[in-house]
Amino acid sequence: MRLQKEGFAMIEAKQLPPDAMAQLFTAARTHNGWIEKPVPDSLLEQAVDYAKWGPTSANCSPMRVVFVRSPEAKARLAPAMSPGNLDKTMAAPATAIVAYDLDFAEHLPFLYPATDARSWFAGNDALIEETAFRNGSLQGGYFILALRALGLDAGPMSGFDRTKVNAEFFAGTKIKSNFLINIGYGDPTKLYPRGPRFAFEDIASII
Repeated sequence: MRLQKEGFAMIEAKQLPPDAMAQLFTAARTHNGWIEKPVPDSLLEQAVDYAKWGPTSANCSPMRVVFVRSPEAKARLAPAMSPGNLDKTMAAPATAIVAYDLDFAEHLPFLYPATDARSWFAGNDALIEETAFRNGSLQGGYFILALRALGLDAGPMSGFDRTKVNAEFFAGTKIKSNFLINIGYGDPTKLYPRGPRFAFEDIASII
């Protein structure tokens, strides 16, 4: 059944088939090696376009992404990488710098016109940082799932010097790097054995 709301076709939610859930979750892996297959810009654009629809506080949408692809851009990123992440990052078809914008509140009159949400953050640097980091991280998770849904593999990582990345890619702005994602088509021969996961009762309770 299709529903119409505010000019958009709304599809009634239903459970995805097991193969789709496997692609997004249970069969998906964090990749460290890549086969030589180019990633078109159109897929990166689609991944961002899908990820932006995930919910954030007051639709604040603080995530910002820089895709590092060219040899020149990789040379700028390389000095910030930890030794264990350098080679796989240089070999990846693309690396996304997932960041968050501390100026997100300036866009709230457009993004959340229902009320004066910008005033909630005026002069409150701690709330701005907390909100931008939390919601930017949340959007980064949506972005990983969007990449997987489009048939790409992702290698998210935090082993890099944020100060160097911020200075090199975001100087003069209020955008701060959060984590990196290597993107491409993963080489299964380079995978480590899959790590265990907690059982439901170790993670959650229903009360």
